[in-house]
Amino acid sequence: MKRIFALIVCLLLATVAFSQDNKGFFSRLRNSFIVHDTVYIFLNQNSNDSIVDEDDEEDDESDERSEGIPIPIDTLDTHDMFQKVVLFDNGTWLYYNIDRSFFSYTMDSDHWTTEQVHSYNDVALNDLPETVVLHLVDSLYGYCIPHPGPVTSQYKYRWKRAHKGVDIGLYTGDAIYAAFDGIVRAALPINMTGGYGNVLVIRHFNGLETYYGHLSRFIVKSGDIVKAGELIGYGGSTGRSTGPHLHFETRYMGQAFDPERIFDFESGTLRSEEFLLKKHYFSINSHYGQTDEQSLAASKKKPSDPQTPKAKQGKKVYYTVKKGDSLTKIAKKYGTTVSNICKLNGIRQNKALKVGQKLRVK
Repeated sequence: MKRIFALIVCLLLATVAFSQDNKGFFSRLRNSFIVHDTVYIFLNQNSNDSIVDEDDEEDDESDERSEGIPIPIDTLDTHDMFQKVVLFDNGTWLYYNIDRSFFSYTMDSDHWTTEQVHSYNDVALNDLPETVVLHLVDSLYGYCIPHPGPVTSQYKYRWKRAHKGVDIGLYTGDAIYAAFDGIVRAALPINMTGGYGNVLVIRHFNGLETYYGHLSRFIVKSGDIVKAGELIGYGGSTGRSTGPHLHFETRYMGQAFDPERIFDFESGTLRSEEFLLKKHYFSINSHYGQTDEQSLAASKKKPSDPQTPKAKQGKKVYYTVKKGDSLTKIAKKYGTTVSNICKLNGIRQNKALKVGQKLRVK
């Protein structure tokens, strides 16, 4: 009887432990290509403050079995928001601590909104400084490309809309990683985000925010502290999307700028450890690769400039044929001619019209 009671207690304790990972411990364990850059930083530094080994003898045995650096395959939360557990592909695990010095409690108080994608709607562009120095990485804080893949669409005007980020090609279910250390501000489903689909917004210690859109699902929640390279979700094609990809944005005080100014997505590297953000970078016409003079001149263009040639063509107008309509009647109604309607629709003037048929009239 005592053995049965002890077994029940052990099962209850195990259930509580696994419940820390409310997204599914075993489902996350199956992912085998998760890279945590900051873990490698801690390992290289041999910092006792950053990593606490449970059993030195076990680690020695593990090192003998491993031919190289163990690959992290998952990260689990603990009861302490500043401490996590890393699982490795060789069956070992260890704790690592998040440096509390990076965490400023103003990070989750200034314009902190969890129920909408954008939180700086009341901050105008004119209120921002001309330049801001953003410290991106140092000996403690790393970085990670959100997903290793080609940029399929850049920061620019696209289909008469401002595309305020870059699209990175992927397959549905591919892993998405946090770009820098930070706190998840928003983890929102499709019905709350419009074109973004399932989206995550992470606020970083330097004031930068990164957006991860069109996810098939995310495995973190608002308020979670994440490290650079930590698995945060999976790629997909939710929201306004023509196919699976990651829509990735970089914003400062709500204003978007070209993510390629920070990341070299082709090589998977950071362009510099420190980034000088200039106000004219916030223009949709300002891109990486331009000189400062070119960027400043481009930022002064009116938003409608790239659309001017198409705008001159006029908006297409269609009409649905009703009972009793004729080409003459329709032409008179829209101030055009029968021959013009026929030309636009590729029909003859003696063509019989059908109720419900759609005709282009302009």
